[in-house]
Amino acid sequence: MKVAWSSGVSCRPQTAALLALCGSLWVAGAPAFAAKPVALEHRLGRNDVRVFAAPHRISSGDLLRGSALPDRLSAQGYRRVRHKPKSPGEFFWGLDRFWIFRREFVSPGRRPEGARLIGINLNRANGRITRIGFDEDATKSVSEVSLEPVLLSETLEGRRAPRAWVPLDQLPEHVWRSVLAIEDARFFEHGGVDPRSVARAVFKNAKAGRVTQGGSTITQQLIKMRDLTPRRTMGRKISEAMRALALEAEYDKREILEAYLNSVYLGHSDGTAVYGVGSAARFYFGKSASELSLGESALLAGMVQGPNRLHPGRNPEPALARQRSVLARLHELEWLSTRDIDRARRAGLPKLRPTRFEATLLPTTLAWIREDLGTIAPRRAKDERGVVVQTTLDAHLQALARGSVRGELERLERRFSGLRREGLGVALVALDGTNGDVLAVVGADPRTRDDFDRARSARRQPGSSVKPLVLLEALESCGVRDPLYTSRRIADRPLTIELPGGPWSPANPTGRYRGTVDLRTALVDSLNVPLVRIARWCGFEATAERFRAVGLDVPSQPPPSFALGSVEVTPVELASAFTTFVTPGRRQEARLIERALTPSGRGIGRAKSRSKRVVRPSTAYLVRDLLREAGAKSLGARAFEGLEVIGKTGTSSERRDAWFAGSVGSMVVVVWVGYDDGGSLGLSGAQAAVPIWRAFAERAAPTLRPFQVPRPRAIVERWIDPRTGLRVRSPRGGARREIFRDGDEPRRKRLFSSRGAERPVV
Repeated sequence: MKVAWSSGVSCRPQTAALLALCGSLWVAGAPAFAAKPVALEHRLGRNDVRVFAAPHRISSGDLLRGSALPDRLSAQGYRRVRHKPKSPGEFFWGLDRFWIFRREFVSPGRRPEGARLIGINLNRANGRITRIGFDEDATKSVSEVSLEPVLLSETLEGRRAPRAWVPLDQLPEHVWRSVLAIEDARFFEHGGVDPRSVARAVFKNAKAGRVTQGGSTITQQLIKMRDLTPRRTMGRKISEAMRALALEAEYDKREILEAYLNSVYLGHSDGTAVYGVGSAARFYFGKSASELSLGESALLAGMVQGPNRLHPGRNPEPALARQRSVLARLHELEWLSTRDIDRARRAGLPKLRPTRFEATLLPTTLAWIREDLGTIAPRRAKDERGVVVQTTLDAHLQALARGSVRGELERLERRFSGLRREGLGVALVALDGTNGDVLAVVGADPRTRDDFDRARSARRQPGSSVKPLVLLEALESCGVRDPLYTSRRIADRPLTIELPGGPWSPANPTGRYRGTVDLRTALVDSLNVPLVRIARWCGFEATAERFRAVGLDVPSQPPPSFALGSVEVTPVELASAFTTFVTPGRRQEARLIERALTPSGRGIGRAKSRSKRVVRPSTAYLVRDLLREAGAKSLGARAFEGLEVIGKTGTSSERRDAWFAGSVGSMVVVVWVGYDDGGSLGLSGAQAAVPIWRAFAERAAPTLRPFQVPRPRAIVERWIDPRTGLRVRSPRGGARREIFRDGDEPRRKRLFSSRGAERPVV
C-alpha cells in the first residue's frame, strides 16, 4: 500500500523509515559547532532574488549635507540618537562629529562585513568630512567607507510588498507560538527532520486515503522556500531533508525560526505579494508585527497552509475556521492561557485594515532589469532562477525622482484641471553623463499601477529639444561646407521648402521674424526658421547622420521637419544623446545593470559601459555653452550649489508632448509629459516638463560631487561686434565676448574696409 507525504509525493513506508534513519545518522555525524560565515538573515537560497542599488561611498572631502547622509541612513531604517551609538542601526550627528554604527551586511559577491562603529570628523564651519575611522582602531583612518547596499527589490516579476526583517525578540510570543502550533509543534525538539511527524503523517494519510496532514518541519519548509524547486519528487524530498539537517547543525533554532517568520509567503492581494509576518501585519492590519493580537497572529499562522485559499478578505469562512484550528491547537498544547485563547475565539475574524504598499522600484524598472539580465545572463533569466543584481541606481536619487514626479504632477493637475483625464503619461531619466549609468528612472506615474514603460518604450516627438543636435553638425563639419561658428548670422525670414507632398513653411513659435539673428540667439530663443536654414545649409542628410550618431533613429531621406523634432525618440535615447555635452563629445549608452551574480556570490555577467565618439570635444563644448544660456532662460536664476546647468525645452506639434533635456553637473536628466493616446497636452515643455525637472534637479544637486567640463585647448575667446558677428580688437562699441574653436572664427572687422558683415546663412 502507498501513502502520501504532505507535498503530495507518493512513497512507501519503508522509504520513509529509511529517510528517518538517514536523518538520525546525519545528526549524529554533524559537528557540534559549525562555522557560521554569515547571519541567516543575509544568507540567500538558490531561488532568492535580490536587486541592489549602487553602493553609496562616504569619502574624505565630501560635504555631509551634500551627500545626504542623514537622509540615506534614515531611509535605511537607522535611528538618530543623542549620544555615541551603542547598537547597530544607530547614528549620531554633531557639529564636528558624525557616528554611524553600521549593521552587519554582505555585499553581492563579497565577504561578510561585521557591524562596525564608524567615526567621521567634520569641519565645524562647513560640514566637510576631514577624517574617517573606526572606533576599534582610533589610530588609523581611511579615505572612503561604504554603507550597506540598499535592497531595492526581492523580485523581478510583478509587485512584492517591501519586507522589513523583524527580529524574533521583537515579536510577541503568541506570534511565533501560533505558527509552531499549527506547523511544527516539536520544532525545538527535533534536529531538522522530525521522524515522529513523518510517521504520523504517513499513518493518517494512509487511513484517509488522501493527503490530510504534512510531515515537513519549519526548517524543511524554509529550505523549500529558499533553495529548492517546487517539483514534487522523491529526490527533492531527500535533498530537502538533508539540507534541513545541515542547516540545523550550523544555525541556532531561534535564528531558523526568525528566518522562517520573515520569509514565509502570506498571500497575494491587490496585485501585491506578501512575505514575512512584518509585511503581513502592515498589509492586512495596518500595524507593526510587534502589535499583533493573538487573534491576528492565529489568522496569519493559519494562512501558511494556503495563503490565497485562506485569504480573510476573499474567503472569510475558511479563514475563520482555520484560525479556530490554530487556537484549538494552542489550547491542546497548553502554550497560552485558556482565558486569552477564549477571548481571541470570541472576537472572531479580526477586522482587516489593508495598507497599500509602494514598491521601491516600479514594475517598469523591473522590466528593464529583466530585459538587460536576459542579455548578460540569458540562461539564468530564461530559467527564472535566483539571482543577485547590482544596479547602477542611486537609492536616494531614485526616491527623489519618484517624489518629484508625484508632487509636480499633482500640482500640474491642480493648476490645469484638463490634465485630470485618464492616460496622462510621464517619464524621468537621470544618467551619469560621464559613463551612462542610470541613477534614477521613473517610467510611469508613481500614483498608478501602470506597467507601460514610457522611459524606454514611448516613442514621441521631442520638438525643440533636439535643436542642439542640429548645431553639433553645423559646428563640427557642416556637411561639405566650412563649419559654422557661434556668432554666425542666420536669416530669420519666412521660408518655404518645396517637398514631394507639397510646400512646407516652418514658422517661429511667436509667429514673428527678426530679419537676421546669430546662431547663439537662434538656439537660446528656440527660433525654428533659423534652425531649419542651418540644417539645409549643412545638408539635411549630413544633419540626419549626426542625429543617428548620437543614437536617434532617423529614417533615410527624412523630411526637413526632423530638424525641429518631428522624429520619434524615447526619453532614454534623448538622455543618452545629451551625455555628448558632458563627456564632452562622446555619447554614453544608458546602463542599468552593473553586474549579476548567483545567490552564492559567483559572478555570471557584467554590463560594460559603452560609448561612441560623436564630435570633437571642442564642438560639444561650444554647444554646451549655448545650452547653458538656454537652460538659464528656461529655469530662471536657481541655486544649484555651484554646479553648471544646461538644458533645452521641447514642445511637439499641437502641444502633444512636453520635454526638458539637460544636465546639472555631471548628471543628465530628461523629462517627458504627454498623453499615451497622442492627444494634445495643451502645455509647452516650459509649463509641464520644466517644473518636474527643476524639482528633481534642485533636490538632487546637493548630493552630486563637484564637476566641471574642462575647456578644450582648441576653444578661444574673442571680442565680436554683435551687429555683424565679426571680430573686433577691443570691447568698445557694445562688443561682447564669444567663444570659438581656434581656426573656425569669423573674420576680423576692418575699420576702413568696404566689406560689411558676412552674408547670412539662408
